[in-house]
Amino acid sequence: MLSQNNLLEVIGWLGTIMILAAYALSSLSYIDIKTKSYQYLNLFGALGLAIISFYKGVYQPAVLNLIWAIIALIGLFKK
Repeated sequence: MLSQNNLLEVIGWLGTIMILAAYALSSLSYIDIKTKSYQYLNLFGALGLAIISFYKGVYQPAVLNLIWAIIALIGLFKK
């Protein structure tokens, strides 16, 4: 079983992978930035990074990623 610390690390790494995937897939024209999948990748990726950043007490990236998640939510609701 994962400890809380290890679980939060996994969440942070998944967040990193999701944001990189959104960027790579959109840059290589596999997905359009106006799709829900793009917004969901950004939303959950940003939340994962915000969680690990808050946990580690690194507040600048935590705030950045919370704002990133809010922008993704707005993008989803505009659909």
